[in-house]
Amino acid sequence: MQIAYGDLIGGVSGDMLVAALLDLGLPLEKLKSELKKIPTLDYRLEVTKKTVHSTQATQFRVICGKKEPERTWKEIRELIRQSGLDLEVKENGLKIFARLAEAEGKIHGVAPDKVHFHEVGATDSIVDVMAAAIGCQELKIGSFHFSRIPLGRGVTRSRHGPLPLPGPATLELLKGLPVEWIDLAAETVTPTGAAIIATLGSHFGATPRMTVEKIGCGAGQKAFPDRPNLFRLILGDDEAPWKQEEMLVMETNIDDMNPEFYDYVLDGLFAAGARDVFLSPIQMKKNRPGTLLRIIAEPSQREKLAKILFQETSTIGVRYYPVNRIILRRVSKKVTTRFGTMKVKIIEQPDGTKRATPEYDNLRRIAHAKKVPLKVLYDEVVRSFTK
Repeated sequence: MQIAYGDLIGGVSGDMLVAALLDLGLPLEKLKSELKKIPTLDYRLEVTKKTVHSTQATQFRVICGKKEPERTWKEIRELIRQSGLDLEVKENGLKIFARLAEAEGKIHGVAPDKVHFHEVGATDSIVDVMAAAIGCQELKIGSFHFSRIPLGRGVTRSRHGPLPLPGPATLELLKGLPVEWIDLAAETVTPTGAAIIATLGSHFGATPRMTVEKIGCGAGQKAFPDRPNLFRLILGDDEAPWKQEEMLVMETNIDDMNPEFYDYVLDGLFAAGARDVFLSPIQMKKNRPGTLLRIIAEPSQREKLAKILFQETSTIGVRYYPVNRIILRRVSKKVTTRFGTMKVKIIEQPDGTKRATPEYDNLRRIAHAKKVPLKVLYDEVVRSFTK
């Protein structure tokens, strides 16, 4: 599988990431033809070569033709949905903008749908986000890994007046991700850049095991005195027989809640994005029998899941800590059987062999509809995959 490692040497912005994709080999004409599928946008692209501290890099700019009105998240969503872009590209673009809307909404105290984007709602930001999604698909990047995120300090000007650096939206988008504070009075990560890497990234921090094939460098617009303002993207094959992820464990001890409520709580946590939730019996102070509720989730889901715990359980405190995990590679496929089409999870073992595990909910629904024993249906799916 092709993986990419993003090295945030000078930070990252939307245009720097797109420039690195072009430097890696994303054809400019292909990018232009795909971006034309987004209606009503007025702009032109400028792609040049630039030497940054003796390193040659690509610089990407979106030049807009006229002053634009502010766009809401709803308007941007409809613009992307109405485009002729591939479904996967649309979905990635919508995920990135959804993160931006949630962050901006939280900062300004409004619902995401009512957010009026200023800088990130302009044509250049829309093009940056969708160009990044197009480049990922065109270069067949299976997963993104990123280095720690360098953050400068200081004050910048915006339509809201002077703002601290990192900007409030940027910092909100980077919650749960590893950052490092650097001695630089400048903006190193823009809200658009933060939204893209937070959405696309599956791992942050250590470099992945990989065979390096191509290297692309995207240059920023500013010059920094003590470091090259570059975003370096390394493309290659993943050598590891498994996938590594940074996750978050959240847990709380409960001894005073109606046990009938746990079913409802667990359903809500899974619906909110928890990867796993489980209960363990424990003995608490004053010899009270209690329950340990533990959640495994992506770091970005922390606040959403904590809110559910505080609203739906009797707890008054939640512990959390980061963990790493390695998981075998898996993909979802459809298998045709004499009982119909079934969803299965194809798992790749470390030695390269594969095994199929039918999706239980899909299996149960069809077994009930066809009046077939669940075990018979399970065996049929496995046999069909083997054939």
